[in-house]
Amino acid sequence: MIKKVVIVGGGTAGWMTAAALSRHLPKACQVHLIESDQIATVGVGEATIPAIRTFNAGLGIDEQEFMRETNATFKLGIRFQNWGELGEDYYHAFGFYGFPINDVSFHQYWMKMQQNSGAAPIHEYNMPYMASVFDKFEHKQFDNDSIASRYFYAFQFDAALYAQYLRKWSEAKGVTRIEGKVTEVSQHPDTGFIESVTLESGMRIEGDLFIDCSGFRALLMNQTLGIGYQDWSHWLPVNRAWAVSTAYENKDTPIPPYTRARALTGGWQWRIPLQNRTGDGNVFSEQFISEDQALDQLLENIEGKPMNEPRLLRFTTGKRDKIWHKNCVAIGLSAGFLEPLESTSIALIQGAILLLIRNFPNEDFDSATEHEFNRRMNIKYEESRNFLILHYHLTRRNDTDFWNYCRTMAIPDELKHRMDVFRHRGHTAHKNSDLFIEHNWLQVLFGQGMKPESYDPRVDVVEPQEVERLLSQMNKDVAQAAHAMPSHLETLAQYCAGDLISNRLSK
Repeated sequence: MIKKVVIVGGGTAGWMTAAALSRHLPKACQVHLIESDQIATVGVGEATIPAIRTFNAGLGIDEQEFMRETNATFKLGIRFQNWGELGEDYYHAFGFYGFPINDVSFHQYWMKMQQNSGAAPIHEYNMPYMASVFDKFEHKQFDNDSIASRYFYAFQFDAALYAQYLRKWSEAKGVTRIEGKVTEVSQHPDTGFIESVTLESGMRIEGDLFIDCSGFRALLMNQTLGIGYQDWSHWLPVNRAWAVSTAYENKDTPIPPYTRARALTGGWQWRIPLQNRTGDGNVFSEQFISEDQALDQLLENIEGKPMNEPRLLRFTTGKRDKIWHKNCVAIGLSAGFLEPLESTSIALIQGAILLLIRNFPNEDFDSATEHEFNRRMNIKYEESRNFLILHYHLTRRNDTDFWNYCRTMAIPDELKHRMDVFRHRGHTAHKNSDLFIEHNWLQVLFGQGMKPESYDPRVDVVEPQEVERLLSQMNKDVAQAAHAMPSHLETLAQYCAGDLISNRLSK
């Protein structure tokens, strides 16, 4: 049995790992986390997808407390502006279109009815979409039998506060935090396994399993073990980001239940609303726009006063050749980084942690376990990568060199296959193991203007008049449910508000 796990690096990745291991491993396995106050974390990823709720629930975290401690808001999806064409607007909302009919997906019936102008726009059958448009949110658990509850939600929170919250939680469960900067890594002379790390203070820390959460430096996985990096920037060309925190303009500024991704000339700009501020940033490719120009774009487009100096991040999209090697596992930025679009970073951290726990090694470190972990993580990264590429490649914009490149670039065969399948008959060819499944793919494909050539022939089994009746009823039910929802701000105030939210409503 592994007796001691050493996590090198804190931040979101390190403390998520520490929390999960302390929750799911026997107490006989000690968990130590080394982090240095001298080393800043990236700390700008503040939006998530619904999988984060599964992770928090697995730890037994109280959702209301967690949201108050991290200034969190609810997230129903992402609003995309100018991605298909300039002036176009759509939402990737975390929920389904309507109900299936005779076990055939709703959108297949909608496509047929659209041919005769017998259906409303498809987003009007989507509950979280309609709620997002009106800045509404009702705290409900998913109910597959109720169109008013057939949606999921995630969170928008302060990543630094989330790491602090998990640190406090983990230390209460027995995790040992060690302050210090790693200056030396010792390996076994024959096997190459990591035996210990030495801190600047001279303190030497031994371990059986080492987790590399050292960020882009990849201190253990790359600098020590020499594992290379797959560069995916020919598919995901953005490689810089300016990030800044912004104050709300006034107490009447709405807090929307979604993240915003606004396409610009050489990339895109995010806006993430928290309870006390927003997180804003410009993600761009320095091949198509300079760092200074991108900073000017960011500051021109923010809607409130900056609260700090903008920070520049440089990165290369891609992943490590191996994420588990010998007795070391990379989690977080040390394993790879796709880019902020669609909030995949924390989800991939979560996926790696849970997969590690399922395949936790014995002290013999059987190679089959390592291989299975790497195989499945490769799939997770590649499928998430393809979903992101879809957004760029599906654009119809031709107004800048950046968008011309994205529209005409060669894409992975798997993505081309999925697009071809959808173009033929509206099927998404998704796998149940995908991070993003049918309703996620549909909203981007329809949202950015791809239209299938035909529909599933099973649709014709149901009489057109019955289909029209069912669609009309679903449309009315969604509209009524959205209208009846409280505002996002009202739900925050009732469920998890800090002082700022309460003060907003009292004035």
